Amino acid sequence: MHKQALTAEEFKNGQILLFDKPLNWTSFQLVNKVRWMIRKSCDIKKIKVGHAGTLDPLATGLLIICTGKFTKRIPELQGQIKEYTGTFNLGATTPSYDLETAIDQTFPIDHISKEHIAETTKSFIGEIEQFPPVFSALKKDGKRLYEYARKGEEVDIKSRTIRIDEFETDASAFPDIKFRVVCSKGTYIRSLAHDFGKKLNSGAHLSALRRTKIGDFNVENGLLLEEFEKLLPSRENTTP
Repeated sequence: MHKQALTAEEFKNGQILLFDKPLNWTSFQLVNKVRWMIRKSCDIKKIKVGHAGTLDPLATGLLIICTGKFTKRIPELQGQIKEYTGTFNLGATTPSYDLETAIDQTFPIDHISKEHIAETTKSFIGEIEQFPPVFSALKKDGKRLYEYARKGEEVDIKSRTIRIDEFETDASAFPDIKFRVVCSKGTYIRSLAHDFGKKLNSGAHLSALRRTKIGDFNVENGLLLEEFEKLLPSRENTTP
């Protein structure tokens, strides 16, 4: 990670910046904020800035942001394996598979044993078919899936093949299940939570999520916005 301020030229030539995305921020908001800070501090009108893989607003953790010529490297970075940690809550589902929407159904959990959870965890390792959540930004017929979902419209979603390389769960705080997962591009952890509950003959939703790694990049090296400010040429207050 850089120890000294970067120049406008360095940002234009290309930088890979690691951020620890805050809770309730969209990935788009963080990219916009970083672009605004660079333009203001470097006194430049235009600079390309983009991210390599969306994180939901209710997730925290590693967001890779590329600047200038390095925005061409975004597809390569997006394709790398990712690691997440978080919590599933057993016994209830939500339409969005996470806390963005309210609980719509509750299910029994008394029949679920630690052995059942361990076996179910193992069953997800390898190549599996997964249906993306209807509350997602994927497009169908030119519209985002969440646009259909918010209007209560039915939409036919096709499954996709994803790969889970590592999956560990900890049921010591049952009915909250802590997890760590290493997975391929295109994996929805919200769908994993939903499917995990179904396989236990119950229901589940994602109650916490943090992205910890993308390829060799680690959230431990991720910047907060106030730390990024120190890499900018101007030390003036950059709050809009």
